[in-house]
Amino acid sequence: MRRLVRVALLCLGCGLCSLLYAFSQLALSLEQETPRRRGDPTFPVRRQLSGDGGWRAAAGSAGPASHSGLADQCKKVSVSYWNSYWMLPSDVCGMNCFWEAALRYDFVNTLSSEKMHLAVVACGERLEETVTMLKSAIIFSIKHLQFHIFAEDPLHRDFQAMLGSLAYQGKFNYTLYPISFPTENAAEWKKLFKPCASQRLFLPLILKDVDSLLYVDTDILFLRPVDDIWSFLKKFNSSQIAAMAPEHEEPRIGWYNRFARHPYYGKTGINSGVMLMNMTRIRRKYFKNDMTTARLRWEEILMPLLKKYKLNITWGDQDLLNIMFFHNPESLFVFPCQWNYRPDHCIYGSNCQQAEKEGIFILHGNRGVYHDDKQPAFRAVYEAIKYYSFGDDLVHSLLLPLELELQKTQHTYCGRIYKVFIKQLTKSIRDIYDRSSKGR
Repeated sequence: MRRLVRVALLCLGCGLCSLLYAFSQLALSLEQETPRRRGDPTFPVRRQLSGDGGWRAAAGSAGPASHSGLADQCKKVSVSYWNSYWMLPSDVCGMNCFWEAALRYDFVNTLSSEKMHLAVVACGERLEETVTMLKSAIIFSIKHLQFHIFAEDPLHRDFQAMLGSLAYQGKFNYTLYPISFPTENAAEWKKLFKPCASQRLFLPLILKDVDSLLYVDTDILFLRPVDDIWSFLKKFNSSQIAAMAPEHEEPRIGWYNRFARHPYYGKTGINSGVMLMNMTRIRRKYFKNDMTTARLRWEEILMPLLKKYKLNITWGDQDLLNIMFFHNPESLFVFPCQWNYRPDHCIYGSNCQQAEKEGIFILHGNRGVYHDDKQPAFRAVYEAIKYYSFGDDLVHSLLLPLELELQKTQHTYCGRIYKVFIKQLTKSIRDIYDRSSKGR
């Protein structure tokens, strides 16, 4: 009887080992297949966007702080992922070991999402402004930053030089990409609104391996950590795919509700200068629209929208996003105005109550206010960050000189409430020193 039990246990053990080996080999085969499938011309998106070199989305890394790609992921995440769908996600690689399957999907995603992804599109004379924006993100952020910089080819070398000269390179990596649009309509997309602005519409299709992304215009300045707006991703409900702020708080001075000749989101529209995206959800979603009863995917809806509304839109890609979320309002998470604070919030009198209470979190210097004398309060913040040198004392080299400059702007509406420009900045600097002292 004992012999029979032993034989049964031995057979059971052999069967279990065979099963484990089968799972491991299946995971290995799927993992090896992933890179081939990425370049598979039968994939509909790749086929639609290819031609003449396609997107060139993997433009390569640039500079000493660059991202080294899939090899780094293999070093950092040496797991084999197995779930009920029997498939490996594209961002998991390394040794295939069934025992590591205890790392479930959410945990693997947590590991890969520790790095915050920030994208910006720079054309023309936006080099200095873009670097100042990136500098503000580096100063205050806590977790590691991955910058995705889309720029015209002549700007690439200058970006490499300026970013390579920054201290604190351990806090960020960056990759430079060329400006690229679908080949068959490239000229039409490039001339829409400002040069290259509509590039942001194609980020979910270009950065296919990026799960979530914060897109910002070049004229953005962070006055608190990127980590804080990044945390809104966890607040999305199951239907939300992106987050933006309202275009206006006060309908009496709103643009969309007074002048728009197309549908727009909510009462006053949305501003796309700061746009947080769950790009995995964007790529998967089928959007309701007013062109067909069939729901369309992101890559299918963009060109038809442009053709239908191109004679009615004023603000280019932002208008297209307003139309899209008008028909899909459940998909948008709206964050308060202090996360996208613009001159419109103060030039006619203060109308962002959240900023008055807590200060400005993200400053958006549209209307060119960083470079003229129309709104000196905005220009003062821009120049304070632009001329700040990493390693200098933030209080004496940034905060106090800025406060003195802001006090000189009180002859303007925005200057009269100058304290909203430094309220959050003061807290952010204090938090930096608190973290530094705790880390010693």
